[in-house]
Amino acid sequence: MSKYNIAEAKAHFSELVQKAMLGEEVIIAKGNKPVLKLVQLEKPGQPRKPGSGKGQIIYMAPDFDATPEGFEDYT
Repeated sequence: MSKYNIAEAKAHFSELVQKAMLGEEVIIAKGNKPVLKLVQLEKPGQPRKPGSGKGQIIYMAPDFDATPEGFEDYT
């Protein structure tokens, strides 16, 4: 994992993108506090199909659809 401040990241952006594409996590900080992480996007294995999870739910609480206490005004 590499850590760079914003000015360094701006000056070496292409290099940081290359590192991320090779699988390294690149942390960009502002004022010495991490604000974002540059990582390579992962492509999904295959397209999702509607209904593909049918029958896979084992348990659902009886109060699943109940409004939590204190949130009555939001319904």
